[in-house]
Amino acid sequence: MGIARQLAMTGYQVIAVARQESDLLTSAMHEVRDQGTGSLHFRAFDLNEIAGLRGLVKELRGKFGSLHALVNNAALGTSGVLAITPDRLIEQLLRLNVLSPITLTKYIVRSMMTDGSGSRIVNIASIVASTGYSGLSVYSATKAALIGFTHSLARELGPLGITVNAVAPGFVDTDMTRDMRDIQRDQIIKRSALRRLPEIADISDAVEFLLSDKAKNITGTVLTVDSGNTV
Repeated sequence: MGIARQLAMTGYQVIAVARQESDLLTSAMHEVRDQGTGSLHFRAFDLNEIAGLRGLVKELRGKFGSLHALVNNAALGTSGVLAITPDRLIEQLLRLNVLSPITLTKYIVRSMMTDGSGSRIVNIASIVASTGYSGLSVYSATKAALIGFTHSLARELGPLGITVNAVAPGFVDTDMTRDMRDIQRDQIIKRSALRRLPEIADISDAVEFLLSDKAKNITGTVLTVDSGNTV
């Protein structure tokens, strides 16, 4: 939600897609309307419904016109030891974290190819794709898949002038990390070169940069935002 809000506040016309409108989204939409220079719209859709993604993109394009950028941010972060993780949950993680963004990107790319060069795709990955983390093996696998997808798609779309990049956050200062045991949180902070956790705004800044003209010659990269946790 933080990414959509910041982009809309700074002038982008943003369409947020989620299963339902949350209190945070409602608040962000009001804030953008009152103070922002862009706009923030909401479309209710379950991104697990792979068969409906083509229709979703067609609908959005018909309503809002050309789609110049895509940020793949929806994901499940469910943790658990692999040996006792239900098959249903593994499939759910793979479906939302990998199959859904790849399929959605496929149909968005078709629109981008029609509208010309200069479009942007940003995939939200994670440092655990390369570092690993106990209890997050399936989640880590899905984020590693997104990074591989980013590298190859950048090659594929480069000749069309479309850039494809990823942002890999570390542990971010959110309610989830605040709910960690103090010893876990302290260990993560002590491992970081800057001795702090990045904030949601830091991730949003990275995405905003990659969408901007300042990043027109950056593609196929993974921008790590983790306060130096992986240094």
